[in-house]
Amino acid sequence: MATDPAPERRIEFPRPVPAKASVTARLQVPEYLPARMLNEFVYCPRLFFYEWVEGVFAQSADTVDGSLRHQKLGTTPEELRPPSEAGESEKIHVRSVTLSSDAHHVIATIDLVEGEGTAVMPVDYKRGRPREGENGPEPWPADEAQVSVQALVLRDNGFTCAEGVLYYNATKQRVHVKMSDDLLASTTRAIADARAMAERGRIPPPLVDSAKCPRCSLVGICLPDETAAAMGLPVLDDAGEQLGLFEAGRDELGPLDRPPSLGEVRRLLPARDDLRPLYVMGYGLTIGRSGEVLQVRDRKGLVQEARLGEISQVNVFGNVSVTAPAVQLLCWAEKPIGYFSQGGWFYGFTQGLGLKNVFLRRSQFRRADDERFCLRVAREIVATKIRNQRTLLQRNHIEPPAPVLERLKQFAQQAKEAEALDELLGIEGAAARLYFENFSGMIKTDEGEKAPPFDFRHRNRRPPRDPVNALLSFAYSLLTRDLTIVCASVGFDPFIGFYHQPRFGRPALALDLVEGFRPLVADSAVLTAVNTRMVTVRDFISAGNGTVLTPDGRTGLIRSYAQRMDALVTHPLFGYRVNYRRVLEIQARLLARVVTGELARYPGFETR
Repeated sequence: MATDPAPERRIEFPRPVPAKASVTARLQVPEYLPARMLNEFVYCPRLFFYEWVEGVFAQSADTVDGSLRHQKLGTTPEELRPPSEAGESEKIHVRSVTLSSDAHHVIATIDLVEGEGTAVMPVDYKRGRPREGENGPEPWPADEAQVSVQALVLRDNGFTCAEGVLYYNATKQRVHVKMSDDLLASTTRAIADARAMAERGRIPPPLVDSAKCPRCSLVGICLPDETAAAMGLPVLDDAGEQLGLFEAGRDELGPLDRPPSLGEVRRLLPARDDLRPLYVMGYGLTIGRSGEVLQVRDRKGLVQEARLGEISQVNVFGNVSVTAPAVQLLCWAEKPIGYFSQGGWFYGFTQGLGLKNVFLRRSQFRRADDERFCLRVAREIVATKIRNQRTLLQRNHIEPPAPVLERLKQFAQQAKEAEALDELLGIEGAAARLYFENFSGMIKTDEGEKAPPFDFRHRNRRPPRDPVNALLSFAYSLLTRDLTIVCASVGFDPFIGFYHQPRFGRPALALDLVEGFRPLVADSAVLTAVNTRMVTVRDFISAGNGTVLTPDGRTGLIRSYAQRMDALVTHPLFGYRVNYRRVLEIQARLLARVVTGELARYPGFETR
């Protein structure tokens, strides 16, 4: 666990007024609070809320190392005889003891209990080093609270406990903690405060510029600096009107300004994830497992292998089966399986239990019934999409018509001022028609060619009637798959949206998030595949009114899509560079902050 000797500061900003339909209710929490969770509460209340209230946990090098060190101690539980059965001079040296206290409603697993007769002391092992005080090594406050809970539990079970011991492995030192009345009283208050916070069900604000955050395993979920920066966005006024994200007269395509009082946002997230999706296409293939290795086989034998630790998800197309052992392995590892038709239609996905909390989903359902909230989010979604379409034309069109760019800019402003979802749908449709009317200008010709190899006139689907539309539909399907999985991993119900209304079998919330990324990810991947000849006119089959990709064509577009998802981009709000896979998750988590009321508005992702 990282150390932070400086006192913590927390940021407070005005919060949006909750919908009138919301009802404040106290949540039912488990009867017993684990001592380790009190350690987290004292260390960082936000970390405690994620781990105990929402049931979120993520491994890091520190947590894995700490777990391995505890395993070396010997984790087989041993029995601690009650004080009534212990002799007055009997030596006690018992490991991995689990006891609870009905008086304080806490439970603790103690690494080691030492003592003689009824006088004992808990010994808690820590992987780090103690704090350096004026008089030598001192315990960290969070560690002191944890060993104090262990002492309270031992006392409530009839033992006498005057002190505890913290063994810091990094320095091989024992630090004694005296169980004073003041320490036990503060520990009791911390227990009550932790339970009260859990019952309120409202996550505390993030730490500000804390040295604890970079080493925290949940930093990619908590997003402390990012959340604090986003809290500096304009909030709703008393009338509930949405304030503009950009200053008057400023170019809408510019990046968002970070509040100067917050300083630079630290890079706490890695730019890329080393894991990659696995795509399996073919007829009659079977995905099985051997240990933690996935094996793709056909009738003749093994075709390919993929290690579980190297993949983020599995995607199967057409007549590909997945064995029960492989499904169980992937569910255990929380790696989803996406199912597509042979032509690329996204059917759905299989995943493990995922997040076990319902708090975000409960807020999501309530917000989805709030028309004003839905309209506020939808305005941002549509305005972001139109601005990104304008940006793509500016970047890639041979000679983008100035009237078209000006009209798209007007459509984006109109979307920000729309008074109803139906009006917003009309604005989005008009902007989309104008954008796709000029889409062919972004398809490049080779030197000597008189016309582009792909003839694109307008957007059509179900079925797509030309190669470019087939590519667009497939790319949108891949993007919808990714954001459906991201929504579920964050804790959302992907089928309850705010702009897209619920419809049977449609992941409405995923489609909400898809809108802003259509130009930046899907359309860009299609243009790259076409302009670099990763896909050619020979990679399509036309039958009747429809056009579909051949296996080679799907492979080419998937390669282009994967390259686009791995491309680094500067986040306009936070200023650091991450790839699009990270951006999808960050945006979903920002939307979750808006749904729970932690942020006042959703900042769409836009690039120059």
